[in-house]
Amino acid sequence: MSWLRDFVFKLLKIEPAKEKQIVIKEPLSFRATVLRNQILYRGDPAELDQFFKAIAFFDTDKTRFWAAVPHGKIRKMHSGIVSVTIDRYRDMVTSDLTAIDFNEDDNNHPLLDRWEAIAEDNKFNDLLGESNVGALSSSDGAFKISIDPDNDYPILDFYEADRVEYVRTGRKVTEIKFYTEYKDGQKAYNLEEVYGKGYVKYRLLDPDGRVCDLDTLPETAVFQDAVFDGDFMMAVPLIIMQSTKWKGRGKALFETKVDAIDGLDETISQWMDAVRMGRVKRYIPDDMIPRDPETGMLLKPNAFDNDFIAVGTIKTEGAQDKIDVSQPQINYEAYLSSYTSFLDMCLQGVISPASLGIDLKKTDNAEGQREKEKITMQVRAKIIEALNEVIPQLAETCLKVEDLMHGKAAGDYEVAVKFGEYASPDFNSVVDTVSRAKAAGVMSIEQSVEELYGDTWTQEEKDEEVRRLKAEQGIMETDEPAINADVFGEGEDDGDERNGGNGNGESKGQSSPGEDSEGDSEGGQADL
Repeated sequence: MSWLRDFVFKLLKIEPAKEKQIVIKEPLSFRATVLRNQILYRGDPAELDQFFKAIAFFDTDKTRFWAAVPHGKIRKMHSGIVSVTIDRYRDMVTSDLTAIDFNEDDNNHPLLDRWEAIAEDNKFNDLLGESNVGALSSSDGAFKISIDPDNDYPILDFYEADRVEYVRTGRKVTEIKFYTEYKDGQKAYNLEEVYGKGYVKYRLLDPDGRVCDLDTLPETAVFQDAVFDGDFMMAVPLIIMQSTKWKGRGKALFETKVDAIDGLDETISQWMDAVRMGRVKRYIPDDMIPRDPETGMLLKPNAFDNDFIAVGTIKTEGAQDKIDVSQPQINYEAYLSSYTSFLDMCLQGVISPASLGIDLKKTDNAEGQREKEKITMQVRAKIIEALNEVIPQLAETCLKVEDLMHGKAAGDYEVAVKFGEYASPDFNSVVDTVSRAKAAGVMSIEQSVEELYGDTWTQEEKDEEVRRLKAEQGIMETDEPAINADVFGEGEDDGDERNGGNGNGESKGQSSPGEDSEGDSEGGQADL
């Protein structure tokens, strides 16, 4: 068909497009992006103003609200939506961690006792919350496990994305580099800790990035390279959301919402500025301006408690000097509509407004609110999925490191974690649902007790509750009665197995003639 294409090209005189090389400059590097994400989470307006002004090299950056340089003074406000949302996810995830299982029986659990001692020494619940905040606010991070001779347990620390680098072989992380800054006067040094399988290496980098001796600083002189037995790293990476811009790195929760956050902040700031400018204005002639009772000097106007505008004295005949009062009209509905729209843009795909306590319509019932919580459940499930891989690996590594600390070989451990259900119905709703199912005859007493109390009661308590309910309802449990084999036609030739026969004319459960058995002595009784 090439001849047809050439013919059409010649007939229509179409010239094929030439390949052009397009160069696009990234406005921010990975570390600068992480810094921006962290500043958005911190939510300090002074930091936001300085940062966005410093990176405003492109027109898209210069036109942002936080990068704008107004002629007059305006108040720039930040909504704080980033920190509120991330802290909410931190609370709902850490509070729902119900159990860590080491595949032990109920009566003997030494591995669980060891882990609980390590977790208590490191305040693991607080560390888990810190790691969630760090990964969601910056982009990713990693846990570092170290040994201190003065401590009986391994030490856990979490490093955010700006202090972590991953070394990968294919898709697998083979090394993790941790960076810690040390200052010597005006000079800033970086300690690079390289954690790999079976080894830990240290390098000290001077302010120019050159490698120098560890003895340069007294704080780093104590570090020395180490090797240990075991095919594992004393570090665990934490990546909740994968970045499509930087392969192998994570993505912050609000990384793609910067413009929406900037618009929301601008709307709030303009609204606040309109409220401030919409105060009652008083136009006072010069002769009637208030004076300082101490000095007699004219008082200067104040935007909050003494706002007025001085006007000249009227000199026309018959005119009287008087104070005029006026107040501009503020279009609250327009500001509220803009605020709601930008807030929806910030929260789309991130969290449900109901999860943040934002008031929903009064007509929404419990089922409607639960439907709106689906996006929260999906993002939470993404976080839980990452933690289901990280926490067992972290607990297993801690136990292995503790084995090495006591001079033993690193053991093999099986660890699993369990998280509770988010947005589960309250107890009254559960009682109502279970009662209706029980009354309809589609749920047993055992299952109703299980649905009501679940993991909050032990199995012994639930069994006792079942026995108590059955006794109150007059349900008695007895052994299954024995059945007389004579009823089924003992000795008949058909040997029907349904009547206890074995197909040979003998009754099932009855001994053959001449055999001394309990069945003969009991007159052919058999338990079926």
